[in-house]
Amino acid sequence: MQLGIVGLGRMGGNIARRLMLNGHTTVVYDRNTDFVDALTAEGATGVADLAALVAGLQQPRAVWVMLPAGAPTEDTIEALSQLLDAGDVIIDGGNTFYKDDIRRAKALAAKGLEYIDVGTSGGVWGLERGYCMMIGGDAGVVQRLDPLFATLAPGLGDIPRTRDRVATDDRAERGYIHAGPAGSGHFVKMIHNGIEYGMMQAFAEGFDILKTKSSVNLPEDQRFDLNVADIAEVWRRGSVVSSWLLDLTADALASDPKLDGYSGAVADSGEGRWTIEAAMEQSVPVPVLSNSLFARFRSRQQSTYGDKLLSAMRFGFGGHVETPKK
Repeated sequence: MQLGIVGLGRMGGNIARRLMLNGHTTVVYDRNTDFVDALTAEGATGVADLAALVAGLQQPRAVWVMLPAGAPTEDTIEALSQLLDAGDVIIDGGNTFYKDDIRRAKALAAKGLEYIDVGTSGGVWGLERGYCMMIGGDAGVVQRLDPLFATLAPGLGDIPRTRDRVATDDRAERGYIHAGPAGSGHFVKMIHNGIEYGMMQAFAEGFDILKTKSSVNLPEDQRFDLNVADIAEVWRRGSVVSSWLLDLTADALASDPKLDGYSGAVADSGEGRWTIEAAMEQSVPVPVLSNSLFARFRSRQQSTYGDKLLSAMRFGFGGHVETPKK
């Protein structure tokens, strides 16, 4: 299939590459011409603006927008809506607030345009590992685009199949789902990221306790000088807390045990806040998720070893760079 892609940064560029490596064609645009040139050299059709991107696609067109949430995505979708024709599809694969998806889908439908929201997880590793995708929008349109989603997804791989699972649709096992109508894909991804905050915070706090066990404030016979890199490594192997986040933690500690290369001033990209808002709207208590968000706020004032570990994990899966404090 053919896909237009707007935004060729940490994830958009590799989405194009994974598609092209598996026989699809892409027309790509980014304000950074170096990104466009690099993908053009790899077989994409690079263009200089949105009008050229639309002109380079066959109808019915599909354009994947992979830009930061907010104005960059909003402005781009508005511009595309003036250029595309009825029956064309706009896909938002970024981390958009799900209520914005619902609003956009209605506005675009009035112009005869289709809108699909794709919560996309995979970070900088998606080219190699594939992308876990949570998709919202019209079922018929999602089915039409299935060859693209199937290529981007990780596939069955070597993960053991869930015992006693009965399902007529195997897409979930292959790493992607049609979650429901417009907005549902980003809603599921939003909760995914809220859970991610809590999991990361648990690792950060646990390793902070391990690291400070040698504190002079403890009785001498209760001080342990623990090798946290070895602990992360052994927990990866057979432990109940083994996970990709623990793998990234082990990588960071192996190369920088003191985590001096990380600031510990941990950013939040929006989904954590939106998750808490949804919990409040639905009267669902979420003490772990809310505390993990507030811990990130506190980290920007006074960071700990655990906060540096959070920075290390964010860099590991998403390439997020948090500059060490002066």
